[in-house]
Amino acid sequence: MTLDLERELGDPVIGIDEAGRGPLAGPVFAAAVHVPLALAAQLLATTWSDVNDSKKLSARKRDVLSAIIRSTHGCLWAVASASAAEIDRLNILKATHLAMKRAHDEVAAKLLNTHVDSSEPQGAAPKIWKPVLPASTLNPQHSTLNTHILVDGLPVATLPHAVSVVKGDARSPLIAAASILAKTARDAYCLAMEERYPGYGFAQHKGYPTQDHLAALRKLGPCPEHRRSFGPVSQLTLF
Repeated sequence: MTLDLERELGDPVIGIDEAGRGPLAGPVFAAAVHVPLALAAQLLATTWSDVNDSKKLSARKRDVLSAIIRSTHGCLWAVASASAAEIDRLNILKATHLAMKRAHDEVAAKLLNTHVDSSEPQGAAPKIWKPVLPASTLNPQHSTLNTHILVDGLPVATLPHAVSVVKGDARSPLIAAASILAKTARDAYCLAMEERYPGYGFAQHKGYPTQDHLAALRKLGPCPEHRRSFGPVSQLTLF
């Protein structure tokens, strides 16, 4: 995987991806990741060499890479979500875009206050300055950061200036890193749902409409985390 897409835009670039649009239960998650391009090139040759589309990685590998990404000096990241109630109120597309906006805004806020010297050798404590970025990257009317954004999939209404990249999680390291963080965060949430609402099998199917999940729904009825606006849930008479 190369940084071609990131370099076309130039620093600062934020990669964004989501996880959990298809399940019948739980929030939809989104993650945003920023790394200065010079540092990103170093990482891809070392600790981030296995970063890839989360769907191409085993659960174990995703967990390992998630921990690496989260602990990388110079990496700014955020994970956000939109709840099942928000999904039912807005619809899944708008809720996904809301989660993406929340993740982006958290990273953009960090970028306004943080700058990491990517010329520092690997393993060295990063030097941090405030304020960070050249005045040319700031919007003087709104005191906000003019970030460049790469988002996986189709255009995102809440991020109208983002560059949407079909199969971006297999083409952009920053989107791929975001896909890993979003997926692992959602999987962890599903494990918590398993404890709160036993019997549905959330630890196994992660909320997707498997035969076992549908059978549990028919037997138990929806739990508070189920998306009432989704067909297999809305069609049930046990509410």
